[in-house]
Amino acid sequence: MAPGMWQIILVVLLALVLFGGRGKISALMGDFAKGITSFRKGLKDEDTSDDADGDTRTDSIPQSPDRPVEPTVQEEDAATRR
Repeated sequence: MAPGMWQIILVVLLALVLFGGRGKISALMGDFAKGITSFRKGLKDEDTSDDADGDTRTDSIPQSPDRPVEPTVQEEDAATRR
């Protein structure tokens, strides 16, 4: 059963109503591209601001103590048993 002329006209009119005719889809895709560009720019700005703050990763690394660490009780017991 092939679609009739009225069915084709109805589908075309429905498509025009949904998509708004000429320019609506291209405007929608343009807005989408602007959103992606803005997102990438925001990520780039965030990375550069982190670099400007300084390297915070070295602050989280514990520094070596100035004096040697005293052996624990288990290490002393093992040394005396030998």
